Amino acid sequence: MEPWNSTLGSGFLLMGILNDSGSPELLCFTITVLYMLALTSNGLLLLVITMDARLHVPMCFLLGQLSLMDLLFTTVVTPKALVDFLSRQNTISFGGCALQMFLALMLGGAEDLLLAFMAYDRYVAICHPLNYLVLMRPRVCWLMVATSWTLASLSALVYTMYTMHYPFCKDRKIRHLLCEIPPLLKLACADTSTYELMVYVMGVSLLIPPLIAILASYALILFAVFHMPSTEGRKKALVTCSSHLIVVGMFYGAATFMYVLPSYFHSPKQDNTISVFYTIVTPALNPLIYSLRNKEVMGAMRKVLGKYMLMAHSTP
Repeated sequence: MEPWNSTLGSGFLLMGILNDSGSPELLCFTITVLYMLALTSNGLLLLVITMDARLHVPMCFLLGQLSLMDLLFTTVVTPKALVDFLSRQNTISFGGCALQMFLALMLGGAEDLLLAFMAYDRYVAICHPLNYLVLMRPRVCWLMVATSWTLASLSALVYTMYTMHYPFCKDRKIRHLLCEIPPLLKLACADTSTYELMVYVMGVSLLIPPLIAILASYALILFAVFHMPSTEGRKKALVTCSSHLIVVGMFYGAATFMYVLPSYFHSPKQDNTISVFYTIVTPALNPLIYSLRNKEVMGAMRKVLGKYMLMAHSTP
């Protein structure tokens, strides 16, 4: 194919899942509902954690960061996809594509690291409860959050700059929901095999160590839980940890498929489905999974909602 001059004035065509669906209107409605659910649930969770002093604890602080990441992640992708479908305009500029890729990689990478830190938080809370406030003091929590954002930003910047330096062919159709590395490399008019290998190695390096840390933390937690004398304590620990493990399973399953499995396992339809899962479905479900299974969060949520409803009724 003839190379295409990818200047800032040029653009791509995002041919996402809505264009290839058999029932695009129904899918558009479903995605809109999920996006509104993600905005509402994550926004409400952030509000409750900020306003209720009882939730100013390390676990809820990290949970608030997860909600922020999910809120931003789905907003980077979903409004653009919906507006494109409704306006029948699927174009995205070269700069816009690079920005979307950077933000998606940054937020995904930050969540990857944050989930590992959240597993460590649960390990300390259950296995070393007497030292919890020392090991998870505010400075440590802020360091965890700063590490997640900083390392993810640097990694995303390198990936984005290297991916976008390739000459692209004149077939500008990205058969994907968003600008992401695997579908963009299919448009490159150059040999990308070495870079694809690097993406695979870096994907394994960035995903597997946090996953091993999570699995090791929960192995130690389970060992400690089954030696607890209190049945109630055992039940509470298992409920809290099961919520985190569900979120971990959803996130790492999708991320492993996109960035660890070799390219011959991928097809545009599968990649689109997986991208919808981790950019739209998971951000909508995460706050529900955490809040519905946490009595403290649910109690604080009822209290805040009750306060706002009372204020609304008292306002003339």
